[in-house]
Amino acid sequence: MSKVDLGAFKAPARFTSPSIFTWVVIITFAAFFIQGFASADINGARMLQGVNNLGGFFAQAWPPNTSRLEPIMWAMLETLNMAIVGVFFGVLLSLPFALLCSRNTSPNAVVRWVSRMIVATLRTVPDLVWALIFVVAVGLGPLAGILAIIMDTIGFCARFFSERIEEIRPGPSEALSSTGAGRMSVIFGAIIPESMASITATSLYSIEKAIRSAVVLGLVGAGGIGVELSTSMRMFRFDQAMTIILVILVVVIAVEQVSSAIRKRII
Repeated sequence: MSKVDLGAFKAPARFTSPSIFTWVVIITFAAFFIQGFASADINGARMLQGVNNLGGFFAQAWPPNTSRLEPIMWAMLETLNMAIVGVFFGVLLSLPFALLCSRNTSPNAVVRWVSRMIVATLRTVPDLVWALIFVVAVGLGPLAGILAIIMDTIGFCARFFSERIEEIRPGPSEALSSTGAGRMSVIFGAIIPESMASITATSLYSIEKAIRSAVVLGLVGAGGIGVELSTSMRMFRFDQAMTIILVILVVVIAVEQVSSAIRKRII
């Protein structure tokens, strides 16, 4: 019988006593959770009333009213246009920010820190807040929605682009540098091509995200099908609202399927 090397078998890791920092995090999270749960005023009567109200909504919303299907489809097309235009310019502007945020492409630590703070700020402000700001700045309509999507896309894409740029293999860059290539030649000849598949996949995710955002942005007057949905809900035309919801659902699912197929081909 062959001998078994007991040293090859290691005991599973044991739970260690949490540090003071871990306890502070756990207690803080528990406090916020308890406070949030209490402030929600959750009770059986209220939940039952909510179920009854929801049943009343679906009773009035079904069957969907398709009398305004054509203007609804045009509004959905406007939403798609907002998302695609906003993501296009957002991705273009994200690339310079990503290069400035990455350790292996940023000129120095100060530029990298400032760039990361700008990107973090753009990412922290919700797209709905950006829409409200741009509605005040440029007025109602799709332009406010496009500008809001651009800001949101920069905050989203620049972060993931920079992380991918920092993770690339150094081999191609070093090989190009050894031939005497300058900094910009290395960036555009090795770094960006090496990370292009990930950049493309993230950009496709941004389109999916932007379409969902564009629907919400319309609720504050930033154009698109959100305006139609907000109007229908305020006028209690729930059957028309159901038609709008179904159109949104079909379009979002279709875009996600197309985006997923493209990502599989790229990756």
